[in-house]
Amino acid sequence: MRRGFVQALQRGWRQAVRTARSMIGVPDYDTYVAHMRRHHPDKAVMTYAEFFNDRLQARYRGGGGRCC
Repeated sequence: MRRGFVQALQRGWRQAVRTARSMIGVPDYDTYVAHMRRHHPDKAVMTYAEFFNDRLQARYRGGGGRCC
């Protein structure tokens, strides 16, 4: 019983973090990796630090940031 409760809290926390990041304009890295592997398997996937900096630059330079 306790283990299930802890797992539910962890899932809820992860979802809350994703929601907060989405609200402030920071896309989810896991979603990016899944997209790259599915749609662009021949291209290199950025590290989390590269991804974060890229998204930050796109946000403040006014770029759209979508590849497709």
